[in-house]
Amino acid sequence: MSDFVHYVDPEKSDLEAHAQVADVTAVDVDHSNADEVARVRNIQQQNRVVRSMRHAEEWLDNKMGIELQGIDRIPEEEKRPPHLINIFLLWWSLNVHVGVVPLGLLGPLYGLTLGQSLGLRAIATSRYSFGWWGAKLCSVLNVVVGGGFAVVNYVVVGQVLSAVSDYTMSITVGIVIIAVISYIVSIFGFRLIHTFEKYSWIGTFILFCVLIAQAAPNIDPNAPGFDTGLGYAGSFLSILAINFSNASGWCSISSDYYCNYPAKTPAWKIFALSFFGVVIPTTFSVVIGAAIGVPVFLSEYAPYADAYNNHSLGGLIFEIYHPVGWSKFCLIMLTFSVLGNNIAINYSSGLSLQLLGYYFHAVPRFIWSLLVAVVIAVLAIAGQEHLETIVNNFVSLLGYWTVSFTIILLIEDKFFRRHDGYVLTAWNQPENLPPGIAAVLALLCGYLGGGVPGMSQTWYIGPIALLFGPYGGDVGVYMSGAITLLVYPIARTIEKKYFGR
Repeated sequence: MSDFVHYVDPEKSDLEAHAQVADVTAVDVDHSNADEVARVRNIQQQNRVVRSMRHAEEWLDNKMGIELQGIDRIPEEEKRPPHLINIFLLWWSLNVHVGVVPLGLLGPLYGLTLGQSLGLRAIATSRYSFGWWGAKLCSVLNVVVGGGFAVVNYVVVGQVLSAVSDYTMSITVGIVIIAVISYIVSIFGFRLIHTFEKYSWIGTFILFCVLIAQAAPNIDPNAPGFDTGLGYAGSFLSILAINFSNASGWCSISSDYYCNYPAKTPAWKIFALSFFGVVIPTTFSVVIGAAIGVPVFLSEYAPYADAYNNHSLGGLIFEIYHPVGWSKFCLIMLTFSVLGNNIAINYSSGLSLQLLGYYFHAVPRFIWSLLVAVVIAVLAIAGQEHLETIVNNFVSLLGYWTVSFTIILLIEDKFFRRHDGYVLTAWNQPENLPPGIAAVLALLCGYLGGGVPGMSQTWYIGPIALLFGPYGGDVGVYMSGAITLLVYPIARTIEKKYFGR
């Protein structure tokens, strides 16, 4: 993305608009934003239930200082950015936690940056590609993606807290505890999230280092794998797809945490801090999971294997840390490591739901975040005995849409809006947004043409995935990305020529 926001006044001629692009960065004469707020306030006044919710939100803000900001665009003069290094530390905290470890365990078992420029949340930015209606699809998929990761986190924390209680407390109780704490913190919004994530990774990083150190004597680096040849290649492709899906899942919410940074913030800095802030800690956490999975699945070290088979990941970590008192302390601290991840999911999911329409926008974010937390907790309780299946099947599916979403926004920004820029006032004006046909078509082509034939799941193995051994190799993510890359530029060119926007 270019370093500057190209704001274009829709009332100027094409010639004047292109001249304006060269000189103007973030011009915040945004009457449409005021219209959006006025329309939402009108709904809140007319509907008694929504009005009560709004009053409750204002009361909470007055008493506890929760965030009232929803999906409305943040003008340049109202931005209150934290230090730029917070971007790197934010992603460290979101990816160094006990909920990422199961992704690494599967290894042995197998053998964007538009937010600061536009001042918009991630899914709101997608309206410039997907249009008014297509962005609603993105909103729903975004909530599903976040919910999928959160279910894994909730179950892992439930297992950990159950282990701390010597298994006298059920996993369900642990799930409820983490759901309540995550929700309460998430309603305080952007500023508290950045502050919390700035420091929360430190303790987790230290505890993970201790974990691998205490497990090291029982990890056999020469343990044989389960397969060779195409079978091995298929397993490698599948585990790679799962871990890519985990990391790429942040693409659709990252701008939620950048929208307070000035528009002139160099894009390369935000990209570099984000990229390394995701890749390094994710790799670290996954390698930890893969390492402690070796004595469980390959060398079959009895204490670890029994602990995992009887009590899943929580029992395994409890067994690795020793002595018992120290183990319980570590498990309790690791519980807090998942908070940062769940807080971000609750926060961004609430924003995504507000983007579904004016009535959804009128409902305060803390209500939507509460609904999301409840649904995730219910799903986690229902699936608590099937964590491995959830991670193996569901998480890899998420990458099929996030890779297409990211490619579409990247092409739109780098190619189609390189000279035309963004009309900032159009973000909530359907008539001034693209129809979204090209973006939705590219997304569906990527998923149906690449994801379905290339996926390798317990319940379905696509014809192309079957080429990689008896259990298949998940190449759906790569094929989805390649097809989207081919379809979107052609479809968008036709769409822009026909509709002029």
